[in-house]
Amino acid sequence: MASQPILDLLHISLADQRLYAYAQGKLQMDLLVSTALNGAGELNGSGCTPRGLHQVRARIGEGLPTYAVLRGRRWTQEIWSPELHARFPNRDWVLSRILWLSGCELGFNRLGNRDTFRRYIYLHGTPESEPMGVARSHGCIRLHNADMVRLFAQVPVHCAVRIVEESGQPDMII
Repeated sequence: MASQPILDLLHISLADQRLYAYAQGKLQMDLLVSTALNGAGELNGSGCTPRGLHQVRARIGEGLPTYAVLRGRRWTQEIWSPELHARFPNRDWVLSRILWLSGCELGFNRLGNRDTFRRYIYLHGTPESEPMGVARSHGCIRLHNADMVRLFAQVPVHCAVRIVEESGQPDMII
């Protein structure tokens, strides 16, 4: 079995609700996501998905079971199921894996009241009952669990993540 390429850019289009994953300038994955219901924005407490250039600051969940429930970036020892969901219907479910983002643009998405890392903005798994391609999150980028596990395996710490409002894949790869 051939090894999967290490990704060096995740490009997220809010307009398309898609994540385009690249390795050495070549598209490797095209995944549906769910970003913030409140749209784009960088301010703390906004419930928006922050735009601009970010990097993966931390990878959390390596080796956990698919559907592992994470709260405060720690495994609760629970595995998501429809029954568990019914018991806790108001939880903002963070499942399987976390890629924790840190902004790279001082004053725009890093430091002060616009700090992506301090806002706890992640890429993470979500229940399969949540629709992808529809903005519904509280600011994070949600993926179905199989997609999140596959993506996580190929994303190193410091991988670039560009979040834009525009539709489509990038014209130029960083």
